[in-house]
Amino acid sequence: MNILYIHQYFTTPSEPGGTRSYWIAKELIEHGHQVTMLTSSSSIQDNILKENIDGIDVVYLSVPYNQQMNIWDRAKSFFKFMWRSSMIALKMKDIDLVIATSTPLTVGLPALLLKKIKHKPFIFEVRDLWPEVPIQMKGIKNPVLIGLLKWFEKTIYKNAVHIVALSPGMADGVRQNNIDDKKISIIPNMAKIDCFCPCEKNSQLIKDFGLRENSFKVIHFGALGIANGASTIIESAKLLKDNETVEFIFIGGGSEENTLKSLCNEYNLKNVHFLGKFPMSKTSEIVNLCDVSIVSFMDLPILYTNSPNKLFDSLSAGKPIIVNSAGWTKDLVEEYECGYYVNPNNPQELIDRILFLKENLTVAKQLGINARNIAETKYDKSILCAQFVATVERLS
Repeated sequence: MNILYIHQYFTTPSEPGGTRSYWIAKELIEHGHQVTMLTSSSSIQDNILKENIDGIDVVYLSVPYNQQMNIWDRAKSFFKFMWRSSMIALKMKDIDLVIATSTPLTVGLPALLLKKIKHKPFIFEVRDLWPEVPIQMKGIKNPVLIGLLKWFEKTIYKNAVHIVALSPGMADGVRQNNIDDKKISIIPNMAKIDCFCPCEKNSQLIKDFGLRENSFKVIHFGALGIANGASTIIESAKLLKDNETVEFIFIGGGSEENTLKSLCNEYNLKNVHFLGKFPMSKTSEIVNLCDVSIVSFMDLPILYTNSPNKLFDSLSAGKPIIVNSAGWTKDLVEEYECGYYVNPNNPQELIDRILFLKENLTVAKQLGINARNIAETKYDKSILCAQFVATVERLS
Protein backbone atom coordinates (compact mmCIF):
# COMPACT_ATOMS: atom_id res chain seq x y z
CA MET A 1 0.00 0.00 0.00
CA ASN A 2 0.93 3.63 -0.48
CA ILE A 3 0.47 5.15 2.98
CA LEU A 4 0.32 8.82 3.90
CA TYR A 5 1.38 9.25 7.52
CA ILE A 6 0.52 12.62 9.08
CA HIS A 7 2.40 13.57 12.25
CA GLN A 8 3.10 17.21 13.04
CA TYR A 9 6.03 16.39 15.35
CA PHE A 10 7.83 13.58 13.51
CA THR A 11 11.39 13.05 14.73
CA THR A 12 14.16 10.56 13.94
CA PRO A 13 16.57 8.91 16.42
CA SER A 14 19.19 11.57 15.60
CA GLU A 15 16.89 14.27 17.03
CA PRO A 16 15.52 14.91 20.53
CA GLY A 17 11.94 13.77 20.94
CA GLY A 18 9.71 10.74 20.55
CA THR A 19 10.40 8.40 17.65
CA ARG A 20 7.32 6.14 17.60
CA SER A 21 6.24 7.23 14.10
CA TYR A 22 9.74 6.65 12.75
CA TRP A 23 9.81 3.02 13.96
CA ILE A 24 6.27 2.30 12.75
CA ALA A 25 7.06 3.79 9.34
CA LYS A 26 10.22 1.68 9.11
CA GLU A 27 8.26 -1.48 9.97
CA LEU A 28 5.63 -0.66 7.33
CA ILE A 29 8.38 -0.25 4.74
CA GLU A 30 9.96 -3.57 5.74
CA HIS A 31 6.58 -5.19 5.04
CA GLY A 32 6.58 -3.82 1.50
CA HIS A 33 4.53 -0.65 1.95
CA GLN A 34 5.49 2.84 0.79
CA VAL A 35 5.32 5.57 3.42
CA THR A 36 5.17 9.34 2.97
CA MET A 37 5.49 11.24 6.25
CA LEU A 38 3.81 14.66 6.24
CA THR A 39 5.24 16.74 9.08
CA SER A 40 6.52 20.17 10.11
CA SER A 41 9.82 21.86 10.85
CA SER A 42 10.80 25.12 12.49
CA SER A 43 14.24 25.18 10.92
CA ILE A 44 13.88 24.67 7.15
CA GLN A 45 14.53 27.68 4.91
CA ASP A 46 11.89 26.91 2.28
CA ASN A 47 8.13 26.55 2.75
CA ILE A 48 8.42 22.87 1.92
CA LEU A 49 11.30 20.39 1.95
CA LYS A 50 11.26 16.81 0.72
CA GLU A 51 13.80 14.26 1.95
CA ASN A 52 14.16 10.50 2.03
CA ILE A 53 15.18 9.39 5.52
CA ASP A 54 15.97 5.70 5.91
CA GLY A 55 13.45 4.81 3.21
CA ILE A 56 10.72 7.17 4.51
CA ASP A 57 9.68 9.93 2.10
CA VAL A 58 9.43 12.89 4.46
CA VAL A 59 7.63 16.11 3.47
CA TYR A 60 8.50 18.94 5.86
CA LEU A 61 6.28 22.00 5.99
CA SER A 62 7.69 25.20 7.45
CA VAL A 63 5.50 25.61 10.55
CA PRO A 64 7.16 27.07 13.65
CA TYR A 65 6.63 25.27 16.94
CA ASN A 66 8.49 24.91 20.21
CA GLN A 67 7.63 23.84 23.74
CA GLN A 68 8.14 27.37 25.08
CA MET A 69 5.19 28.75 23.07
CA ASN A 70 2.15 30.09 24.89
CA ILE A 71 -1.26 28.55 24.24
CA TRP A 72 -2.20 31.04 21.50
CA ASP A 73 1.05 30.60 19.57
CA ARG A 74 0.62 26.83 19.84
CA ALA A 75 -2.93 27.13 18.51
CA LYS A 76 -1.66 29.18 15.56
CA SER A 77 0.92 26.48 14.85
CA PHE A 78 -1.71 23.74 15.03
CA PHE A 79 -4.07 25.49 12.65
CA LYS A 80 -1.30 26.49 10.23
CA PHE A 81 -0.16 22.88 9.96
CA MET A 82 -3.76 21.69 9.68
CA TRP A 83 -4.41 24.03 6.75
CA ARG A 84 -1.13 23.49 4.91
CA SER A 85 -1.07 19.72 5.40
CA SER A 86 -4.65 19.51 4.14
CA MET A 87 -3.77 21.37 0.95
CA ILE A 88 -0.69 19.18 0.35
CA ALA A 89 -2.51 15.94 1.15
CA LEU A 90 -5.37 16.67 -1.23
CA LYS A 91 -2.86 17.04 -4.09
CA MET A 92 -1.20 13.69 -3.46
CA LYS A 93 -2.00 10.83 -5.81
CA ASP A 94 -2.28 7.06 -5.42
CA ILE A 95 -2.82 7.08 -1.66
CA ASP A 96 -4.33 3.86 -0.34
CA LEU A 97 -4.45 4.62 3.38
CA VAL A 98 -3.89 7.58 5.71
CA ILE A 99 -2.52 7.34 9.25
CA ALA A 100 -3.03 10.48 11.33
CA THR A 101 -1.44 10.65 14.76
CA SER A 102 -2.29 13.18 17.44
CA THR A 103 -1.52 15.45 19.19
CA PRO A 104 -2.91 17.88 18.25
CA LEU A 105 -6.41 16.76 17.31
CA THR A 106 -6.24 19.06 14.28
CA VAL A 107 -4.10 16.51 12.39
CA GLY A 108 -7.36 14.66 11.88
CA LEU A 109 -8.72 17.27 9.45
CA PRO A 110 -6.53 16.41 6.42
CA ALA A 111 -7.34 12.73 6.97
CA LEU A 112 -11.05 13.55 7.22
CA LEU A 113 -10.93 15.64 4.03
CA LEU A 114 -9.20 12.84 2.14
CA LYS A 115 -11.94 10.47 3.22
CA LYS A 116 -14.79 12.81 2.31
CA ILE A 117 -13.36 14.11 -0.97
CA LYS A 118 -11.23 11.21 -2.26
CA HIS A 119 -12.77 8.31 -0.30
CA LYS A 120 -9.45 7.35 1.33
CA PRO A 121 -9.74 5.41 4.61
CA PHE A 122 -7.77 6.60 7.61
CA ILE A 123 -6.48 5.24 10.91
CA PHE A 124 -6.45 7.73 13.76
CA GLU A 125 -3.89 7.29 16.52
CA VAL A 126 -4.78 8.77 19.91
CA ARG A 127 -1.66 9.80 21.83
CA ASP A 128 -3.57 12.14 24.15
CA LEU A 129 -7.28 12.59 24.72
CA TRP A 130 -7.92 15.93 23.10
CA PRO A 131 -9.70 18.18 23.83
CA GLU A 132 -10.12 16.75 27.34
CA VAL A 133 -6.44 17.26 28.27
CA PRO A 134 -6.38 21.05 27.67
CA ILE A 135 -9.89 21.35 29.14
CA GLN A 136 -8.89 19.74 32.45
CA MET A 137 -5.66 21.78 32.46
CA LYS A 138 -7.77 24.97 32.08
CA GLY A 139 -6.11 25.79 28.77
CA ILE A 140 -9.49 25.87 27.02
CA LYS A 141 -12.39 27.47 28.90
CA ASN A 142 -14.75 28.87 26.26
CA PRO A 143 -17.86 26.62 26.26
CA VAL A 144 -18.53 27.23 22.56
CA LEU A 145 -14.98 26.23 21.63
CA ILE A 146 -15.16 23.21 23.93
CA GLY A 147 -18.38 22.08 22.28
CA LEU A 148 -16.89 22.54 18.81
CA LEU A 149 -13.75 20.58 19.67
CA LYS A 150 -15.72 17.72 21.24
CA TRP A 151 -17.90 17.54 18.13
CA PHE A 152 -14.75 17.46 15.99
CA GLU A 153 -13.23 14.72 18.17
CA LYS A 154 -16.34 12.55 17.80
CA THR A 155 -16.44 13.22 14.04
CA ILE A 156 -12.83 12.07 13.66
CA TYR A 157 -13.47 8.88 15.64
CA LYS A 158 -16.66 8.01 13.76
CA ASN A 159 -15.07 8.49 10.34
CA ALA A 160 -11.84 6.62 11.09
CA VAL A 161 -11.73 3.07 9.76
CA HIS A 162 -9.80 2.16 12.92
CA ILE A 163 -8.46 3.88 16.06
CA VAL A 164 -5.20 3.06 17.83
CA ALA A 165 -5.09 4.20 21.47
CA LEU A 166 -1.84 4.33 23.42
CA SER A 167 -3.29 3.25 26.75
CA PRO A 168 -6.37 1.57 28.25
CA GLY A 169 -7.51 4.94 29.59
CA MET A 170 -7.30 6.51 26.17
CA ALA A 171 -9.31 3.63 24.72
CA ASP A 172 -11.96 4.27 27.39
CA GLY A 173 -12.03 7.93 26.37
CA VAL A 174 -12.66 6.93 22.76
CA ARG A 175 -15.43 4.51 23.78
CA GLN A 176 -17.23 7.32 25.60
CA ASN A 177 -17.96 8.77 22.16
CA ASN A 178 -20.11 5.70 21.35
CA ILE A 179 -17.36 4.07 19.31
CA ASP A 180 -17.58 0.29 18.84
CA ASP A 181 -14.91 -1.54 20.80
CA LYS A 182 -14.09 -3.65 17.71
CA LYS A 183 -12.87 -0.45 16.05
CA ILE A 184 -10.25 0.21 18.76
CA SER A 185 -6.80 -1.29 19.33
CA ILE A 186 -4.48 -0.53 22.24
CA ILE A 187 -0.83 -0.30 21.19
CA PRO A 188 1.14 1.60 23.86
CA ASN A 189 4.34 3.52 23.49
CA MET A 190 7.35 1.39 22.83
CA ALA A 191 10.45 0.21 24.61
CA LYS A 192 13.60 0.36 22.51
CA ILE A 193 15.80 -2.39 23.89
CA ASP A 194 18.49 -1.87 21.26
CA CYS A 195 18.72 1.88 22.02
CA PHE A 196 18.38 1.90 25.82
CA CYS A 197 20.02 -0.86 27.84
CA PRO A 198 21.68 -1.60 31.18
CA CYS A 199 25.23 -1.08 29.91
CA GLU A 200 28.59 -0.18 31.40
CA LYS A 201 28.49 3.41 32.66
CA ASN A 202 30.41 6.10 30.82
CA SER A 203 32.38 7.53 33.74
CA GLN A 204 33.72 10.35 31.56
CA LEU A 205 30.19 11.69 31.14
CA ILE A 206 29.87 11.98 34.91
CA LYS A 207 32.92 14.26 34.90
CA ASP A 208 31.81 16.16 31.81
CA PHE A 209 28.49 17.09 33.42
CA GLY A 210 30.01 17.93 36.79
CA LEU A 211 28.15 15.18 38.64
CA ARG A 212 29.36 13.42 41.76
CA GLU A 213 30.93 10.09 40.94
CA ASN A 214 29.43 8.11 43.80
CA SER A 215 26.08 9.84 44.26
CA PHE A 216 22.72 8.07 43.91
CA LYS A 217 21.33 9.64 40.74
CA VAL A 218 17.63 10.17 40.06
CA ILE A 219 16.65 11.17 36.51
CA HIS A 220 13.64 12.76 34.83
CA PHE A 221 14.03 12.86 31.06
CA GLY A 222 11.76 14.17 28.33
CA ALA A 223 9.35 17.09 28.23
CA LEU A 224 9.21 19.71 30.97
CA GLY A 225 5.81 21.18 30.24
CA ILE A 226 3.01 22.19 32.57
CA ALA A 227 1.45 18.72 32.30
CA ASN A 228 4.59 17.09 33.68
CA GLY A 229 4.21 18.72 37.08
CA ALA A 230 7.96 18.49 37.67
CA SER A 231 7.89 21.16 40.38
CA THR A 232 6.93 18.35 42.78
CA ILE A 233 10.35 16.79 42.12
CA ILE A 234 12.02 20.11 43.01
CA GLU A 235 10.04 20.19 46.26
CA SER A 236 11.38 16.72 47.05
CA ALA A 237 14.92 17.78 46.14
CA LYS A 238 14.54 20.67 48.58
CA LEU A 239 13.98 18.17 51.38
CA LEU A 240 17.33 16.56 50.47
CA LYS A 241 19.30 19.75 49.85
CA ASP A 242 21.74 18.94 52.65
CA ASN A 243 22.20 15.33 51.55
CA GLU A 244 25.20 15.19 49.21
CA THR A 245 24.66 11.53 48.36
CA VAL A 246 21.59 12.07 46.12
CA GLU A 247 21.43 14.09 42.89
CA PHE A 248 18.44 14.92 40.68
CA ILE A 249 19.05 15.13 36.94
CA PHE A 250 16.79 16.59 34.26
CA ILE A 251 17.34 16.17 30.54
CA GLY A 252 14.95 17.52 27.95
CA GLY A 253 13.15 20.85 27.99
CA GLY A 254 9.87 22.66 27.72
CA SER A 255 7.79 25.62 28.79
CA GLU A 256 8.40 25.05 32.51
CA GLU A 257 12.18 24.59 32.38
CA ASN A 258 13.04 28.19 33.31
CA THR A 259 10.44 28.18 36.10
CA LEU A 260 11.98 25.02 37.54
CA LYS A 261 15.47 26.50 37.35
CA SER A 262 14.25 29.65 39.12
CA LEU A 263 12.74 27.52 41.86
CA CYS A 264 16.07 25.75 42.31
CA ASN A 265 17.84 29.12 42.57
CA GLU A 266 15.27 30.32 45.10
CA TYR A 267 15.86 27.21 47.23
CA ASN A 268 19.63 27.36 46.63
CA LEU A 269 19.67 23.74 45.49
CA LYS A 270 23.01 22.26 44.47
CA ASN A 271 21.63 18.75 44.06
CA VAL A 272 19.59 19.44 40.89
CA HIS A 273 21.14 19.52 37.39
CA PHE A 274 19.52 20.55 34.10
CA LEU A 275 21.68 19.06 31.37
CA GLY A 276 19.75 20.08 28.22
CA LYS A 277 18.37 18.21 25.21
CA PHE A 278 20.11 15.34 23.47
CA PRO A 279 19.53 12.86 20.65
CA MET A 280 18.55 9.35 21.63
CA SER A 281 22.07 7.89 21.74
CA LYS A 282 23.34 10.47 24.25
CA THR A 283 20.09 10.39 26.23
CA SER A 284 20.55 6.65 26.59
CA GLU A 285 24.09 7.10 27.94
CA ILE A 286 22.94 9.66 30.50
CA VAL A 287 20.00 7.53 31.66
CA ASN A 288 22.43 4.64 32.05
CA LEU A 289 24.47 6.70 34.54
CA CYS A 290 21.48 7.01 36.83
CA ASP A 291 19.98 4.74 39.46
CA VAL A 292 16.26 5.57 39.37
CA SER A 293 13.94 7.06 36.75
CA ILE A 294 10.99 9.31 37.63
CA VAL A 295 7.91 9.61 35.40
CA SER A 296 6.06 12.72 36.54
CA PHE A 297 2.70 14.30 35.68
CA MET A 298 0.26 16.76 37.22
CA ASP A 299 -2.35 15.16 39.44
CA LEU A 300 -5.25 15.31 36.95
CA PRO A 301 -7.48 12.32 36.09
CA ILE A 302 -7.09 12.87 32.35
CA LEU A 303 -3.30 12.60 32.69
CA TYR A 304 -3.66 9.20 34.36
CA THR A 305 -4.26 7.90 30.81
CA ASN A 306 -0.80 8.92 29.54
CA SER A 307 1.54 6.50 27.78
CA PRO A 308 4.87 8.32 28.25
CA ASN A 309 7.94 7.52 26.17
CA LYS A 310 10.19 7.97 29.19
CA LEU A 311 8.46 5.10 30.99
CA PHE A 312 9.20 2.61 28.22
CA ASP A 313 12.73 3.90 27.68
CA SER A 314 13.31 3.48 31.41
CA LEU A 315 12.08 -0.12 31.17
CA SER A 316 14.58 -0.72 28.36
CA ALA A 317 17.36 0.85 30.40
CA GLY A 318 16.61 -1.54 33.26
CA LYS A 319 15.93 1.20 35.80
CA PRO A 320 13.62 1.11 38.81
CA ILE A 321 10.77 3.48 37.95
CA ILE A 322 8.88 5.83 40.24
CA VAL A 323 5.57 7.09 38.81
CA ASN A 324 3.29 9.70 40.40
CA SER A 325 0.23 9.24 38.20
CA ALA A 326 -2.54 7.11 39.69
CA GLY A 327 -3.55 5.42 36.44
CA TRP A 328 -2.41 2.56 34.28
CA THR A 329 1.31 3.37 34.73
CA LYS A 330 0.83 2.81 38.47
CA ASP A 331 -0.83 -0.51 37.70
CA LEU A 332 2.01 -1.42 35.34
CA VAL A 333 4.93 -0.80 37.70
CA GLU A 334 3.13 -2.54 40.55
CA GLU A 335 1.94 -5.56 38.54
CA TYR A 336 5.37 -6.22 37.04
CA GLU A 337 7.27 -5.24 40.21
CA CYS A 338 9.54 -2.79 38.41
CA GLY A 339 8.90 0.33 40.48
CA TYR A 340 6.68 2.29 42.81
CA TYR A 341 3.88 4.84 42.84
CA VAL A 342 4.18 7.99 44.97
CA ASN A 343 1.60 10.67 45.66
CA PRO A 344 2.63 13.85 43.75
CA ASN A 345 1.08 15.97 46.51
CA ASN A 346 3.39 14.53 49.15
CA PRO A 347 7.08 15.27 48.33
CA GLN A 348 8.22 13.17 51.28
CA GLU A 349 6.88 9.99 49.67
CA LEU A 350 9.30 10.40 46.77
CA ILE A 351 12.18 10.98 49.16
CA ASP A 352 11.25 7.90 51.17
CA ARG A 353 11.29 5.69 48.06
CA ILE A 354 14.57 7.15 46.79
CA LEU A 355 16.31 6.65 50.14
CA PHE A 356 14.88 3.14 50.46
CA LEU A 357 16.31 2.17 47.07
CA LYS A 358 19.62 3.85 47.86
CA GLU A 359 19.92 1.77 51.03
CA ASN A 360 18.60 -1.42 49.43
CA LEU A 361 20.59 -1.82 46.23
CA THR A 362 19.64 -5.47 45.89
CA VAL A 363 15.97 -4.48 45.71
CA ALA A 364 16.79 -1.72 43.23
CA LYS A 365 18.71 -4.17 41.07
CA GLN A 366 15.82 -6.65 41.00
CA LEU A 367 13.33 -3.92 40.05
CA GLY A 368 15.63 -3.00 37.18
CA ILE A 369 15.89 -6.62 36.06
CA ASN A 370 12.10 -6.89 36.08
CA ALA A 371 11.85 -3.65 34.08
CA ARG A 372 14.21 -4.88 31.40
CA ASN A 373 12.39 -8.21 31.23
CA ILE A 374 9.02 -6.71 30.36
CA ALA A 375 10.69 -4.33 27.93
CA GLU A 376 12.09 -7.34 26.09
CA THR A 377 9.02 -9.58 26.27
CA LYS A 378 6.03 -7.24 26.12
CA TYR A 379 6.77 -3.66 25.10
CA ASP A 380 9.72 -3.66 22.70
CA LYS A 381 9.20 -1.82 19.40
CA SER A 382 9.84 -5.03 17.46
CA ILE A 383 6.70 -6.46 19.10
CA LEU A 384 4.46 -3.39 19.04
CA CYS A 385 5.42 -2.19 15.54
CA ALA A 386 4.53 -5.66 14.27
CA GLN A 387 1.15 -5.32 16.00
CA PHE A 388 0.61 -1.95 14.35
CA VAL A 389 1.48 -3.31 10.91
CA ALA A 390 -0.81 -6.30 11.44
CA THR A 391 -3.61 -3.88 12.30
CA VAL A 392 -2.96 -1.92 9.10
CA GLU A 393 -2.86 -5.02 6.94
CA ARG A 394 -6.12 -6.39 8.39
CA LEU A 395 -7.82 -3.28 7.02
CA SER A 396 -6.49 -3.61 3.47
